[in-house]
Amino acid sequence: MKSIYGYTREKLQDFLQALGQKKFRGTQIYEWIYKRWATSFSEMTNINKDSLDELDKNFVFKFLEIETVQISSDGTRKYLFRLDDNNFIETVLMRHNYGYSICVSSQVGCNMGCSFCASGLNKRQRNLETHEMVLQVLQVNNLLREEAIKVSHIVIMGIGEPFDNYDNVVDFIKIVNDPKGLEIGARHITVSTCGIVPKIYEFSELSLQVNLAISLHFPNDELRSKHMPINKAYGIDKLMEALNYYYQKTNRRITFEYILLDGINDTIEIAAQLVKLIRGVNCYVNLIPMNATSGPLRRSTKKATDSFYNYLVKNGINVTLRHEHGHDIDAACGQLRIKREESKCEGKS
Repeated sequence: MKSIYGYTREKLQDFLQALGQKKFRGTQIYEWIYKRWATSFSEMTNINKDSLDELDKNFVFKFLEIETVQISSDGTRKYLFRLDDNNFIETVLMRHNYGYSICVSSQVGCNMGCSFCASGLNKRQRNLETHEMVLQVLQVNNLLREEAIKVSHIVIMGIGEPFDNYDNVVDFIKIVNDPKGLEIGARHITVSTCGIVPKIYEFSELSLQVNLAISLHFPNDELRSKHMPINKAYGIDKLMEALNYYYQKTNRRITFEYILLDGINDTIEIAAQLVKLIRGVNCYVNLIPMNATSGPLRRSTKKATDSFYNYLVKNGINVTLRHEHGHDIDAACGQLRIKREESKCEGKS
């Protein structure tokens, strides 16, 4: 049986109609599970018994098991969820002056192999199903109810490459954005990709007004191909062509994520290349201090970071320096999961 949390409202309505149910049942079910927090069909008092029996035959309510929670001094919370197949994923809740954002994982592991990312240290085991992404938000939201707060923003930047799990990610966005669902505004949702060009074109055709972030990190093909294997398939020229098409179709500003690596991509010479690459693009650059992993790469010094930032500003580039969250816990994406996987293996030896 399928998880009820894995269906967009449209797909649920179609499924119910195929079972001989009325289309409006889909909206009723959505209101019960996302507005009234129902966790069984028996709670849905405005649905007749025959319909409830039919629903019980086809759908299940399953939830993620919280394996570990780490809480930072700044209020950031990192959840390690255990899935039904005993794999693990991470979800991070961050507190901002504008609300609470949640960083959602889209895969178990990652095949992109970026040199600076802990997520790729373990290869992709599988894609997450739509309901496994929805439940990351729903269950954290449920925990926040006790504090009279809720998730206001979603970033799909956790473990995995979202556009490598494209269909499930798009359904996830539709569910959390649905006014009868979790009702997160489209402009409060951001999806990040390292640059799977065909999916950028496909994403451009959607009516969803969500934000697009590009994990750029390097402004030339030599460095980007060395540290981000995706660039060997889709070089910077192809990426920029796709982003120009995206902007022409959506008129949405693009975010370029740029992690600063000591002595590699943080020099003024590299900053000049970045300015040349993105000048004239409706965008802003989000400079990211690197969270330490077990690899040889190190974060840029404060001096190099400040110089890089100031150079972009002086050359008319909109730029922000990301405020660090959870630096005193396993901050790097995928780090907590890797530790748990390693301890699981040690337990078997």
